[in-house]
Amino acid sequence: MHESQLQELRREKWRLDGRPVRTLEEAREFIESVGFCLLYAQRPPVLVPTFVGAHKGCDEKLPTPQMAFADRSAHEAKELMVRLLREKAAYEAKVFSDNNFIVSASVFPYFYGQVGDRNPKQPPKASGRAGYSPLAVDAFRILQRDGPISKHRLRELLGGEISEAALDRALDELWAKLRITRVDYKPDEGVFWDVLFRWAPQAVHQGVHVSFAESLTALVSKYLDCVLAAQQEEVEHFFSPIMGRARVREAINALQAARELRYVHVGGRVLLQISALPLPHPSEVNQEPTSKPRLQPRRPEQGRTLVARGRSRTVRAVKSGTAGEDSGKR
Repeated sequence: MHESQLQELRREKWRLDGRPVRTLEEAREFIESVGFCLLYAQRPPVLVPTFVGAHKGCDEKLPTPQMAFADRSAHEAKELMVRLLREKAAYEAKVFSDNNFIVSASVFPYFYGQVGDRNPKQPPKASGRAGYSPLAVDAFRILQRDGPISKHRLRELLGGEISEAALDRALDELWAKLRITRVDYKPDEGVFWDVLFRWAPQAVHQGVHVSFAESLTALVSKYLDCVLAAQQEEVEHFFSPIMGRARVREAINALQAARELRYVHVGGRVLLQISALPLPHPSEVNQEPTSKPRLQPRRPEQGRTLVARGRSRTVRAVKSGTAGEDSGKR
């Protein structure tokens, strides 16, 4: 395969080929097809699709977060993203600074299983491994009691002397561990926040009961499905904001041992690719998932050996959005 062929296949899957995503249904199909994306273009670039690019239908002059305020297409893409969040067809996560990271409904339980808190209803503590600040603890308690509420109202309840920058840092602490999430936006009131386990109880329940090994290998598999093929360095770089590179290498090695990955040569480079299925034909992308995942609890001792057994089913499940059906059979 030539580099130009790989780029063309990515453009079709990422909706950069003149087929803009404009309706809610098209947005749903796009995010389920790619699994996750950034809202805006990232500098330096990250190998992942962007929602604003899919909305424009091309990758020319895509706005970064710093330039989005002056770009009409960025405003329209953000409004469409908010509609996805409202109906829980997608979720946000704090991964890249100043850029919205969007995760599909079918992939989100795996993402939560990797970075989310295993005791979501228990209020965070100001000391310990999580390292929450006292302000973050107070903010969580108010959101748990009164949410969803706007950031402006939250600041009033915390005390007017708290600076906006300090509140933003506290919210980012909670958001990074998926304790809270942005659930709405109103021009006259701004962003609304709520505790995630109340906003999306089923997704959180699923994520709590998926093992670290399963969530990690499923995310790596879905990323390779999203980009079609990538160098190991690119895979490690993409996941580096949320986990150590050594853990990503461990997942790649486990998938290779289970024969779920293969090497392909593209333009003189050696890339990783899912071996269970070939590269998709352009007409096969953006297929609607048959169901949302309904993950089942797994015995702790199975966590480390998951990748050695039944990985084909897990890879197919996360690719198609039917993880629950597959998990229920195990």
